[in-house]
Amino acid sequence: MSTSVHETERKYEAPTGVALPELADLPGVAAAAGPEEQQLEAVYYDTADLRLARAGLTLRRRVGGDDAGWHLKLPVAEDTREEVRLPAGRAAKHPPKELGSLVQVHARGDALTPVARIRTTRQRWQLVDERGKLLVEVVEDLVSAQDVAEKSVDTWREIEVELGERGDRAMLDLVEGRLAEVGITRSTSSAKLTRLLAGRITPKPPVPERGKSAGDVVLAYLREQVEALKHHDPRVRRKEDDAVHQMRVATRRMRSALQAFGKVVDRDRTRALTDELKWFAGVLGEARDAEVMRAGYEANVAKLDDSLVLGPVSALLTRHFAPMETSAHESATTVMNSRRYFDLLDAVDALIADPPLTPLAAGKAKAVLPQFVRKSYKRLAGHAENAHDDESLHESRKAAKRLRYAVETVEPLFGAKAKKYRKRLKNLQTLLGDHQDSVVARPVLRELGGQAYREGENGFTFGLLYGAEEAKAARVEEHFPAVWRDLGKPKFV
Repeated sequence: MSTSVHETERKYEAPTGVALPELADLPGVAAAAGPEEQQLEAVYYDTADLRLARAGLTLRRRVGGDDAGWHLKLPVAEDTREEVRLPAGRAAKHPPKELGSLVQVHARGDALTPVARIRTTRQRWQLVDERGKLLVEVVEDLVSAQDVAEKSVDTWREIEVELGERGDRAMLDLVEGRLAEVGITRSTSSAKLTRLLAGRITPKPPVPERGKSAGDVVLAYLREQVEALKHHDPRVRRKEDDAVHQMRVATRRMRSALQAFGKVVDRDRTRALTDELKWFAGVLGEARDAEVMRAGYEANVAKLDDSLVLGPVSALLTRHFAPMETSAHESATTVMNSRRYFDLLDAVDALIADPPLTPLAAGKAKAVLPQFVRKSYKRLAGHAENAHDDESLHESRKAAKRLRYAVETVEPLFGAKAKKYRKRLKNLQTLLGDHQDSVVARPVLRELGGQAYREGENGFTFGLLYGAEEAKAARVEEHFPAVWRDLGKPKFV
């Protein structure tokens, strides 16, 4: 079973002959412990073309120190990474499946083999507050590193400063200021591995600023969704809260933008990709729907007076949904280890690297993009003005979602007015979502009531919940026309 910690640290380059300055007298530091010496040896694993390192990930098996074993480091934010740890175990030649799965969004089925061996002689100091709680840990590392492919060996000295449980970024800044006074400066590498393999790692192209052309704006939005999809991939595999939902939203946003702005990013050349994005959103939907239904039913039961909850309602919900959720998650992760999913990721990367822009993409964004927002609005209006049953309200919801994502795309151009309209649009979408949830919920509640009866239990509570869902749908149908009229046209474009 893995454990996970977040670490916030900064790395520094120390010129030869420059000693660490005194740090124990920094404000807030009550005492300094150390130095303590450690001998560390680590083997780093990656694909042959170093895809993990290019993405800012490191996967290693380390011997020595307080946390020997397998470590996977995932980027979280500036100076912060999540470290997922597993015991070393007996299998030293191959990474554990659990950690190997978490990097498949980059490895995509390719073998993970040793790419570097790094030996470190470490001197460690710990700065603590008046209660003995750790503020920061400062280490001085003498590093000897071998590139397995090139057989080359490099040596260097570096300093790491890591936040402790009672530290904050202000303390990091204080330490950095003291280091700077003696000429110890921030490293350009975020990890020992990236420093060693810098010559073999092609730098990521700089992310273009959101420019003024129509293509710039649409691509910036697409790029954000691609990064979100990749970020949430390991979170879905680990069954983290809301991960499936967020990954599905990123997939839908990407597909919607390619559809709405198909005359900016050539629709004919992205049609196959949008088909695959639809397929994958459907895969995630199975896991998401089971998760949402169970949580919704449990919340509704919790709102009822105890006298209205007859029989083992919660137990029946668990028996019904637990295997469904497990099966849906297993199906999703199976798909996420498939060649089809890896091909989808390849296609997404190709889209960003070499987008099929049309001549219209070169035009000024404020002149080109509003027409597509208005077109999305007209699409919604065509459904909403004739919405009278479950199917037409569901189509209105999907159209509202496409318009909302189109507005999100151009929001950086139009600022507060676009943001305000998007929020009103989200309220409309949420209302229609409540209706669709009711449509989906009622057959399930009827089934659960029947199951309770067949097991000799009382199905009253499920009937009560069914009635509540029916009433909710009726309220939505009653209020929808007024909410739709209040939305109005997107006048900011």
